Amino acid sequence: RKFRTKMPHSFGYRARTRDLFCKGFRQNGTLATQRYLKTYKLGDLVDIKADGAIQKGMPHKFYHGKTGIVWNITKRAIGVEVNKQVGGRIMKKRIHVRIEHLKHSTCRADFLKRVASNDRIAKLAKKAGKKVALKREPALQPKPHRIVGVKSTNNSVETLVPEAYVNLFV
Repeated sequence: RKFRTKMPHSFGYRARTRDLFCKGFRQNGTLATQRYLKTYKLGDLVDIKADGAIQKGMPHKFYHGKTGIVWNITKRAIGVEVNKQVGGRIMKKRIHVRIEHLKHSTCRADFLKRVASNDRIAKLAKKAGKKVALKREPALQPKPHRIVGVKSTNNSVETLVPEAYVNLFV
């Protein structure tokens, strides 16, 4: 009788998810109640992060780490619309995921913070009768400065040039 030298290759629904769905170090145990008490509204941006402790309502491994928009809310699950690249096109996929595998996305937090600060600055400028540029400016080049601790004669600049290649092993 012949024995197989290799293990069979698996293409199951949860294939190659050993590290993907595992909990972090010292993150085991029962879930916090706050996970169930969050409110989701239509149009909210949510991050899909599958929790390996709860198998019910778990999304497919492809959607783990993706951000989507809430399009439906049911008794136990949230409908999320996610973009998926299939071949050369991007398809909108609608999936239902339980609350345990979702969290509110922070991808727009910086943008909303910037909008609020721009509104505040614009209101103050209008009150003062000034015009203010609210667009983001690219970062400026760092100012030239002197390097301290380098010994040189007469504070002159020494240009370093790479030496020509010499083949020593001919």
